[in-house]
Amino acid sequence: MSLFKNPWGSNEKTNFRSRFFGVGSEEEINQPKVHENVTLGVSYKFRSKPPVIGKNALLRSNTVIYNDVEIGNDFQTGHGVLVREKTKIGDKVLIGTNSVIEGHCDIGSNISIQSNVYIPQNTLIEDQVFLGPCSCFTNDRYPLRATCDLKGPIIRKGVSIGANSTFLSGIEVGEGAMVAAGAIVTRDVPPYYLAIGAPAKHKPLPKQFKKLNKI
Repeated sequence: MSLFKNPWGSNEKTNFRSRFFGVGSEEEINQPKVHENVTLGVSYKFRSKPPVIGKNALLRSNTVIYNDVEIGNDFQTGHGVLVREKTKIGDKVLIGTNSVIEGHCDIGSNISIQSNVYIPQNTLIEDQVFLGPCSCFTNDRYPLRATCDLKGPIIRKGVSIGANSTFLSGIEVGEGAMVAAGAIVTRDVPPYYLAIGAPAKHKPLPKQFKKLNKI
């Protein structure tokens, strides 16, 4: 029994690996592992294009990936992950169970996104970033009260974000910075600083922590 329905109709012959993983059937590669109830290629507008996913992917049950998504090699999801349209993801990225990427996001390589993380539209995440469980980012400073551009966070290279931290819209977290668990971040965090508390205060990282993550 097939693990997914052909979104192009039953009369069209579709090579799964070619459509979604950007390879030909004749190539000898590691077979992607796809668990049950995975939905690939949700169409959100007319003529949107199927997602492209690199080699060695592991997509766990109830993962949903929209059209117009580009993902690199060695991609893994937990259960119940959602990746919306116009998202680009690099190599060696893990997205944990029940995490949501709302679309129009640019996510780098060597990234660990833990469970129950919310990433809104128009977010930029650079390489070697760790996002702790239940961290929440926003892109609308005055929801339903004023019209403004939706602006997600900018998370620079090598940042570590603690569990249950919350970010106002448009926050930039500088390279190598750390955000403590439970922090409420209301202003930009300088490179190699620690944000701690609610609202978060900033202080320089100790010397031993002034280095990038190894993911």
